[in-house]
Amino acid sequence: GTTALAAAGLGNGLFFAVSSFGMGLMMGFDPLLSQAMGARQFSRARALLWQGGWMALFAGVLLGSLLLVTPALLPLAGIGPEVVSGARDYMLWRAPSMPLMLAFLTVRSYLQSTAFTRPLVVSTVAANVLNLGADILLVFGGAGLPAYFGPLRWVPAMGVAGSALATSLCTLLQLGIVLAAVRARPLEGAARPVRTPVWADLAQAARVGLPIGLHIAAEVGVFALAGVLAGGLGPTSVGAHQIAISFSSVTFTVAMGIGNAGSVRVGWAVGAHNTPQARLSGFMAFAGGAGFMALGALVFALFPKALAQLAGAPEDVLPMVVPLLMVSAVFQVFDGVQGVGAGVLRGAGDTRFTFLANMLGHYAIGLPLTLLLGFGLKLGVVGIWWGLCAGLIAVAVALLWRFHRLSAGTLRPLEA
Repeated sequence: GTTALAAAGLGNGLFFAVSSFGMGLMMGFDPLLSQAMGARQFSRARALLWQGGWMALFAGVLLGSLLLVTPALLPLAGIGPEVVSGARDYMLWRAPSMPLMLAFLTVRSYLQSTAFTRPLVVSTVAANVLNLGADILLVFGGAGLPAYFGPLRWVPAMGVAGSALATSLCTLLQLGIVLAAVRARPLEGAARPVRTPVWADLAQAARVGLPIGLHIAAEVGVFALAGVLAGGLGPTSVGAHQIAISFSSVTFTVAMGIGNAGSVRVGWAVGAHNTPQARLSGFMAFAGGAGFMALGALVFALFPKALAQLAGAPEDVLPMVVPLLMVSAVFQVFDGVQGVGAGVLRGAGDTRFTFLANMLGHYAIGLPLTLLLGFGLKLGVVGIWWGLCAGLIAVAVALLWRFHRLSAGTLRPLEA
């Protein structure tokens, strides 16, 4: 039903908004792990993996608790009681998965640093398969299943809460698979790590990760704000915005993956005290990200109407999607460069500049232009997107310049 869909969507959106900060915080372990591997300090890498688990527990409990109180604030935004009730049920079953998700991100950083990324793909595919069956069973209940399903027929229909529980179970499965992969592939010569919290390591990871968390929250925030502004222009504008942002997000995931690879390779080189290799790896990542996004831009520019129809755009929304995809074609390369730039600077241990560049680019340049073009000059949702485009260009140029300047000198590992 519409109310259940709204409650689940709202709950999932709130979870993503809060967890995005936690995701960035856990990324503070990315440069520490890759630089330790580059220096062949395998015992240090194993120790950091354990400390990442403690960080995931502490931050996950804190952020999960924050999620549980957010439904109380929803009525202040004018949201109806039925939707609020559904969102509260969703949070109750989804919040416990926050520490599990953050722990998965820690293990992901470790596996990336060891160049063993296949378990990440396996765990995600397995989680998607489980999600399909678990959603059907937990949302609608097992009463209608054939007799040979046995005890599963006794599972009650949980509705929105069942959707959240299914996702939490998927997170648990993902974490279990990657932990099994780590256990099955020990690092040769690594000493048994300290398994209690080491506050110096946690503080160092927090210093590196906090700007990343703020950077991700700032970037998510400006695009969320653009969606809110588009919503104020009417349902056709927000529909066009959602379709265009979906296509842009698909291409960006590839650039982000290249940025993660660049982060690891730059970190390896920095850990090995090989600045020329770090510079080469960083610029190769920039080239790879920009090259792929240029292909994406070409597709958006040549086939905007076909893509809009593929997404099922209604007739009244279709004319608005096409110009947005053309704007997206313009900023694709810059979006790729800024996505990769965040990764390679993270590998070098420089995370504060990325946060500052995002704040200035998106909020000092992009947002004022969004308001001016979208509402001052009456360009509507297209003007909003040109403002986003300007912000992305500013961030991309800043991050490329920063890496060029840093790598022209001597890159030093973060102190253990």
